[in-house]
This record gives sequence, C-alpha cells and structure tokens, in this order.
Amino acid sequence: MIQAKNIIKRYGSLEVLRGVDVSISQGEVVSIVGPSGAGKTTLLQILGTLDRPDGGTVTYDGVDMTHMSDNELAHFRNKNIGFVFQFHQLLPEFTSIENVAIPALIGGENRETAYRRAKELLEYMGLGDRLNHKPAQLSGGERQRVAVARALINKPKVILADEPSGSLDTANKQELHQLFFKLRDEMQQTFVIVTHDEMLAEQADRILHMKDGNFIS
Repeated sequence: MIQAKNIIKRYGSLEVLRGVDVSISQGEVVSIVGPSGAGKTTLLQILGTLDRPDGGTVTYDGVDMTHMSDNELAHFRNKNIGFVFQFHQLLPEFTSIENVAIPALIGGENRETAYRRAKELLEYMGLGDRLNHKPAQLSGGERQRVAVARALINKPKVILADEPSGSLDTANKQELHQLFFKLRDEMQQTFVIVTHDEMLAEQADRILHMKDGNFIS
C-alpha cells in the first residue's frame, strides 16, 4: 500500500535520512524503533506528507506523492492519513466530539454526518459519556483515545503515530496498545508507529530498527 524508495533528507550539511526503503501493507502494524536522532520522526513526517524528501519517492497505492502541490498534498493527507501524537494535540476550547469532527468538516463533510461519525467513534472508544467534555476535563488516556478517534474520522488508509503512549502511565499505555490492535483486527486499520516503548514495539507485526538515518538488520 505504501512504498518509500531511496528516501533522502538533509538539513543543511546534516543528512538525516540516507536512502531509506520501506513498504507497508494494508492492515499491518509496523513499529519503528531506534535511538534519538536516528531519523524516525523525520521519516514519519515524510510518509505523512508533512515534509518533502530531498530525494526518493513515496507512493500510496501507486500514486506518487513527490510531485503533488501543497494543496493537493493537504487534500490527500486529510482524506487518507490519520495522525496520533505523543501529546494528543487536541484543541482545548473544543469538546471531544468537536475535536473528532474537525478533520471531516475540513474535508467538506456536512455537519450532521461528521458529528454522527464522531459520536460513533467516541462510543467505540468507550467515551460515549465524554462527548461534551473538553480536553482539560479528560484523563490522559481519554485524551489520547479522543485523538485516535479524530485520526479515524475520515477512514484513512493509514494511521501514523509518533510516540503515542509516551506521555501515558502503564495502565493507559496498555489500554492504548490494545486499542491499536483491536482497530487492526476489526477495521483492518494500518499503523506505522514510532516508539521507544518496547512492549508496543514487540506486539507489532514487524519491528524496523533505525540507526544513523537508515534501517539496520
């Protein structure tokens, strides 16, 4: 489904990614691990079309992202890629259901349909009684589940997660990890997860080890 070939990324004289190749299949959970500075987050941003490589190509189902305009990439990203970050990045002034519905509204969905889908997802996450709570009224685990619901709202091809359990305690980490694999099993959802969490990494279908800007055996 996702093919990245010979990805190169430089920041000035620093070569952060050095010819990375990776292929991700539909319904696969892939974890990327490695020391800080290895290039993991940079690769995730390029796979998510948030940044452009200096060399190489990224394709989704054979569609090349490399030569799309910024507007085309933004539209593709909204419809096809969900993001989950370490610190959830929910908008504090909006309720759970509003936060989840926002990507659908941005994508042109009508309000009734967007909110109905958001409500269904939050109920699926066990947050049916938190629809109208703002982030400050939620626990850390609840905020991260709202963030996962937001990532799912447009039925993306893939969810890219950057240290998704990094700010959670042990119980909430386990709950979030179980949720990812439930989504894979029940929805055939694809995940690419950058993590330092060994337990999450070991549960993935594949672990890719990164060092000095490339994958190692």
